This record gives sequence, structure tokens and C-alpha cells, in this order.
Amino acid sequence: MLHFKTIIFSGLFLILAAISIGCANNNVSKTTESSVSKLDIYEVHHEGRINVFYDKKLFKEFLQLGETSYRLTKIGAGPNGETIVYGLTKKDKKLKKPVPAIELYEGRLKQDSIYAEMHRHGRIYVFNSFKDMMPVRSFGHPNYMYSEIGAGPKGETIVYVLNKTNKKKRPDALIAEFKKHNS
Repeated sequence: MLHFKTIIFSGLFLILAAISIGCANNNVSKTTESSVSKLDIYEVHHEGRINVFYDKKLFKEFLQLGETSYRLTKIGAGPNGETIVYGLTKKDKKLKKPVPAIELYEGRLKQDSIYAEMHRHGRIYVFNSFKDMMPVRSFGHPNYMYSEIGAGPKGETIVYVLNKTNKKKRPDALIAEFKKHNS
């Protein structure tokens, strides 16, 4: 009988310990969940990989060289099993503090206001909502859009991605922002 009580108390202790660890982990994730005032994201689909940058200088370097000096690679982390490669700055390489792009893509950063470009299939998709990026990343095409054929820096088609709330308006603010980022 004494042995049975010991097993029960040990089991209860382990369950309570697991619950307290789970609660502690939930508190940690809630405290790391934050927002950045405005985040720029540059995503390039290249050779079956999704390359993600939040630093424009690093993004431009990637476009010239096809790679970056520092990166974090997550095999199979893309929406269709693609490898995601996060371009890191020299300051980011030790990952001592959260990298905004990684935090956003992994759901730990809630971000309402973004500027994003996705370079895919010879087109540049432009977004002001991370939520609007999901269908394009998963299926390759937006539900709602406004396109300008040949308006890109190298003659690419620019696709301004819209949603149900703004689908009937020309996205003048997003067009102006794209021009500002690519002047």
C-alpha cells in the first residue's frame, strides 16, 4: 500500500511540475510577443527556397550575389515544405536578441503595419499586410490585386496585393510606397 501511495504522489508531482513548466513557457512566449512600429520585409523565391530579409542592404546584396554572408536556414519550414533562409546582418548572427523577420514568420511578432515585397516568378508582389502574403506564399497568386505590367525596376510586373476591404480602390498609397522603396 505504501508503494502505491509513493507512485501516486510521484505521478502527481510530475504532472504539477509539467503544468508549471508549461505555464512558465506560456508566460515567456507572451512576453516576447511584441510589435515593431513598421517592418520592411523582402522575400525572394529562388531555387526552391524562400529567402527572407528585413534589411534592405542585405536584400540588395543577395540580389547581386545570390547569397548572404550570414543566414539562418530552416529546412522544410515554408508553407509547401520549402526551405526558408533568413538573411542575417552581422549584428544578428549570434541571435542574442530576436530578429524581427524570424519573429514575424514564426508567429511571435504581431505586426499590423508592414511594407513587403515578394519577388517570385519574375513579378514583384507588394503588400502592406502580412496576412495578405499567406495566400501568395502558399498558392502563388493573390485573391485580389492591382497590377502594373512592366512597371518594375527591371521591367517586372508589379502586383499590389489587396484584400476584401480595399479591393475596389486603386492602392495609391502602396504604389507610392513601392516607388519610394525603389527609387
